[in-house]
Amino acid sequence: MKNIAAGLLLALPLLAHSAPAITIGFQKSSGLLGILKNQGTLEKAFAGQQIKWIEFPAGPQMLEALNAGSIDFGSTGAPPPVFGQAAGIDLLYVAAEPAPVNSEAIFVPKDSPARTVADLKGKKVAFQKGSGSHFLLASALQKAGLTLGDIKPVYLSPSDARAAFVSGGIDAWVVWDPYFASAQKSYQVRVLSDYTGLPQANGFYLASRNFVGRSPKMLSALLEQVAKTGQWANTHPKEVSAMLAPQMGLPVNIVETWQSRTRYGAVPVSPAIAASQQRVADVFYQQKLIPKPISVASKVWAWQPATVK
Repeated sequence: MKNIAAGLLLALPLLAHSAPAITIGFQKSSGLLGILKNQGTLEKAFAGQQIKWIEFPAGPQMLEALNAGSIDFGSTGAPPPVFGQAAGIDLLYVAAEPAPVNSEAIFVPKDSPARTVADLKGKKVAFQKGSGSHFLLASALQKAGLTLGDIKPVYLSPSDARAAFVSGGIDAWVVWDPYFASAQKSYQVRVLSDYTGLPQANGFYLASRNFVGRSPKMLSALLEQVAKTGQWANTHPKEVSAMLAPQMGLPVNIVETWQSRTRYGAVPVSPAIAASQQRVADVFYQQKLIPKPISVASKVWAWQPATVK
């Protein structure tokens, strides 16, 4: 694995040692930045530069840190930057990840009377506010002719939602992998919906305007390393699982389930991807979840990869 990482580094231009430190926000559950951190790839690539890592439980907390200037760069699902824009956070979309399909889901206990998303009307549904799960739930409810006003939202972090799910304090849980894979392995659950048949929502790499302005070459080199590592991770799921399992304190088989339905990568935010993200923002505005309409295209940084195709 070290040899693979070393091989990737050969294609990455080393930057001047005088460049400022990079502070990166990551989530253990968003594996690609976790892989980079685990391998120490960026520390080797930017020799002489300080790389700081700060862990967050979910995207909304990460963007609060971005707004405060505590981090320069991070990755989240589609909804957090929408909420961030609406709240006035001066973020920039600098790259996109593949949209999830079945690595995030709405599910209930196996003995629940709920058989469809429409059956959640009036029920307690837990999810992380402002996360990808928020958009999945909003989209699935919309398809079923409902809105978030028709259910009883319970805003919980994944760890708190797990406890509520096990105790019967909620009727349904919406969450992403590996929490979803863990629930499938640990409990008897019935999936009511994933993103199949619903609007897709990319993940995004986000940066502060200050970081983009002061270090555009460093950011480009960082994104190219992310993209290369994503290409490697997509073809080495067992190695990735073995790496992440101890880091996350999860059995390897749960992480393997997660990896089997996850695609990594980093590509420029094309007009089509920006339009897809605009649809996410429009859904949230239509359902009165954000106070004003926002423009995604106005926050896109035009990354031009030098070596990644």
